[in-house]
Amino acid sequence: MASPKKKLQGLVAATLTPMTENGEINFSVIGRYVDYLVEEQGVKSIFVNGTTGEGLSLSIAERRRVAEEWVTRGRNKLDQVVIHVGALSLKESQELAKHAAEIRADGIAVIAPFFLKPWNKDVLTDFLKEVAAAAPALPFYYYHIPALTGVKIRAEELLDGIQEKIPTFQGLKFSDTDLLDFGQCVDQHRQRQFAFLFGVDEQLLSALVMGATGAVGSTYNYLGKKTNQMLEAFEKKDFSSALNYQFCIQRFINFVVKLGFGVSQNKAIMTLVSGIPMGPPRLPLQKASREFTDNAEAKLKSLDVLPFTSLEDRDVEACS
Repeated sequence: MASPKKKLQGLVAATLTPMTENGEINFSVIGRYVDYLVEEQGVKSIFVNGTTGEGLSLSIAERRRVAEEWVTRGRNKLDQVVIHVGALSLKESQELAKHAAEIRADGIAVIAPFFLKPWNKDVLTDFLKEVAAAAPALPFYYYHIPALTGVKIRAEELLDGIQEKIPTFQGLKFSDTDLLDFGQCVDQHRQRQFAFLFGVDEQLLSALVMGATGAVGSTYNYLGKKTNQMLEAFEKKDFSSALNYQFCIQRFINFVVKLGFGVSQNKAIMTLVSGIPMGPPRLPLQKASREFTDNAEAKLKSLDVLPFTSLEDRDVEACS
């Protein structure tokens, strides 16, 4: 893997955690998963044990083993492996951070604790500082996802002065639709060369315009190739093509959101597209229905993401 000093940028897949039908982690397919991301989707950085990976539904021992497997299988293939080490317990989060350093991950990320919540910026910063200190050689990222944590502290506010308190702070994963907050993060802190990683896949083009340096998301597991085409068009200032790619991606996401879209459904889609069995999610999540999978498959074919059988199945306008 790359030097930890290399900036985390471009597409970062939020990895799913493969499971067997009885809910145990299926470590045996992670090597295939790495190869699929790199060779088929052109995605070479990953975010492990986050929301998509059901990290907070796993035991600490399982989270350690999952992290180890991704780092081992990704060596010399992936650019960066960032491990999410957030937990409700500060001690557990520190343990996971220390472990990530021991296995030579490329960075760690932390969400705000969400049961007994920090009530202001300073309290949240104190918590993050203690976790970061457990892995003082690793780049540290804040994972901002207020819809799930219920912690509404604005990212712009948190970033103000954070590097003075957390020297290893390198940027944030911003999983919120508040583009005013995101834009102000970029505007106020561009000079610090932070990684501004956007986490709402269907709005990525808007975030790129506002200065996002990369993106972390679940759909990059199977829409990475399409999203990379959008990034390339944007870099070339071919905004018309970039917009077409974003609309293509939006058509699919909008379609599945109406059916009910979450971790379970991402597992079903990834199994469908990659051929690698992701298995069911862990309770309390429920396995995606067969009806969902069939509908998602038809939509992917129409958007030329899966092999199609006839021109009638293909939505040329959406993705050309």
